[in-house]
Amino acid sequence: MFVVEDKVGAIALMQASLLLLGTWPAILTLLEQRGRLPQHTYLDYSLTNFLAAVLIALTLGQLGEDKPDMPNFLTQLTQDNWPSVLFAMAGGIVLSLGNLATQYALAYVGLSVSLVITASMTVVLGTTMNYFLDGRINRAEILFPGVGCFLVAVCLGAAVHSSNAADNAKKLATCFSDYKDHSSPDMLQIQLLHDAVGDNVQNSNKDAENGGFYNPGYIHEAEKVEPGSGKFLIQLEHRRSIKVLGSDIFLGLSLVFFAGVCYSLFSPIFNLATNDQWHTLKKGVPHLVVYTAFFYFAASCFLVATVLNIYFLYNPMLGLPKSSFMTYLKDWQGRHWALLAGLICGFGNGFQFMGGQAAGYAAADSVQALPLVSTFWGIFLFGEYRRSSKKTYILLVSMLLMFVIAVVVLMASSGERKTSLKS
Repeated sequence: MFVVEDKVGAIALMQASLLLLGTWPAILTLLEQRGRLPQHTYLDYSLTNFLAAVLIALTLGQLGEDKPDMPNFLTQLTQDNWPSVLFAMAGGIVLSLGNLATQYALAYVGLSVSLVITASMTVVLGTTMNYFLDGRINRAEILFPGVGCFLVAVCLGAAVHSSNAADNAKKLATCFSDYKDHSSPDMLQIQLLHDAVGDNVQNSNKDAENGGFYNPGYIHEAEKVEPGSGKFLIQLEHRRSIKVLGSDIFLGLSLVFFAGVCYSLFSPIFNLATNDQWHTLKKGVPHLVVYTAFFYFAASCFLVATVLNIYFLYNPMLGLPKSSFMTYLKDWQGRHWALLAGLICGFGNGFQFMGGQAAGYAAADSVQALPLVSTFWGIFLFGEYRRSSKKTYILLVSMLLMFVIAVVVLMASSGERKTSLKS
């Protein structure tokens, strides 16, 4: 079994995990904005997410000799370690629920802000729990100032969202100057939704039920619109699968906060699965190695995601059209991207857990600086913050700088765990 035993290796895994975990939400956002039903996307994503865990377990989890205190993956499958297995599966369940809520929240709140809020909750709640579960192996005088830096970045992120929302309202008002009588940006957006999208929603839903993307006629694809302009925002609303203009802001924020609670819990639960701090295993039974725990974790994540999304095919939420399992199987548009997102997330989670087992899960929570990566993709892939105000750009740069400081400080707090996993 491959074991990371030094701080340098653990930090390298955290950095790789940071890049991967900041990328997969951008891919899901891309597919939703192109009109693919989120149920279809998440079913594809869940499959390869589980396959990534199986691949890691059968390769890295089987390398080297089988030791009594650190057995290989296949050996542990036959051992009496069910208390730890149940912890690992519980972690997978809450992560699956968090990822599912995030997929919808990304449409309502946006890529950057959704991940900023969920990451902040994970750091404040999850990192604190992991610090005490790990026996305080991380340097508290460095760790908690890093948490503080993260919270400052979160406040800046909220300010970025508020400023950018005001910028978008002005863009829409400029694009549709006929609506000058609406003094409230929210009322303006609702009117634009009704007039610009209007009857096309039914056609969009009909195409979605058949597994296809809908191409609106109001603003033709042949028409070149500048990213960040009012026409760009309206064209995006036509094309995407989840219609968000004029929606209740509390709905999106509720989804984000629910996801944040789930993300705060899954890492500490996984920590309990691999280190048995509550002494639930029988005497002489070795702790779950990270690869075995990750396998059970991913299996329960896959099971919950499959059951819920098949249910949502026939009983959709948030005004989405109905679909069917056969329609899902025939929907190949964008499937390769959804499968890639699952692989990326699976390896990202695996690297995070490997780094946490070596240097402490509290330090591994530095990967929650993933909004650094997602903001990069949001700007260059989706045109977020294009043609925004000077105030928005200043806040955006300040947020990114604070995130850089936060991730460096949290990684610097890394300790070193003893490699023996014997009870």
